[in-house]
Amino acid sequence: MSTTWISVLFDLPAEDHAAGAAYWSAVTGYQVSQPRGDEGEFATLLPPDGDDYLRLQRLGVGPARIHLDLSVADLDAATEHAVESGAEEIERSDDGYVALRSPGGLAFCVVSHTGAEVPAAGSWPGVRRSRIYGVCLDIPADRYDAEAAFWVEILAGEHRVFERRPEFAQVPLENSENSGGPGPLAVLLQRTDEPVGPVRVHLDLGTPDREAEVARHLALGGRVCQVEEFWTVLADPAGLAYCITDRDPATGLLVE
Repeated sequence: MSTTWISVLFDLPAEDHAAGAAYWSAVTGYQVSQPRGDEGEFATLLPPDGDDYLRLQRLGVGPARIHLDLSVADLDAATEHAVESGAEEIERSDDGYVALRSPGGLAFCVVSHTGAEVPAAGSWPGVRRSRIYGVCLDIPADRYDAEAAFWVEILAGEHRVFERRPEFAQVPLENSENSGGPGPLAVLLQRTDEPVGPVRVHLDLGTPDREAEVARHLALGGRVCQVEEFWTVLADPAGLAYCITDRDPATGLLVE
């Protein structure tokens, strides 16, 4: 299964959708598109350059969450590969996507739309550059081996453990020109401290100016949850956790 582009959707409850859209538009500097869908439930965050990779969905029910869209050339072949690798098919749409669930229960889609040009990092006063550059799958210990093997298989990647933080592994892909990819997002796996539980996704934003970038997010309405050696965990207005990391937003490499 050859994935040519990875996008993410912020799936936001109706009561949090407007605030969440405004927050992530301000964080990224991307404009919110006109709504689309039967009930105007979808929108895209449009970067000033490059192709989009961040989208918004207003949910009817359920908590805020994030899911991945994997762009592929052949929906049927990609779906068959995912199911053979352990996924469950949930829905097949006439709008060019198939919804699936990973062995650990994580929702994702294979889609026909794709992109080619990665947007440049943005800059703000005190922040030389920043960009959402990665997605991290947070996997409880009891599910880690099977879930990690699944994503490595369907992404045609590797399982490369970080020496300094062995609870994290990178999944560099064959067709990636940066440390993760393809396209705008690197893929990480995290073995969490939770012995059991659902698999989740969080976003990683890279910057060489973490302190200033955190302050910018706080001014926009985010809140700090935890501070670590190389990253700070925040939550957006809908409660979605994400990280601001000491990593180059173009390459994903650690800024020493």
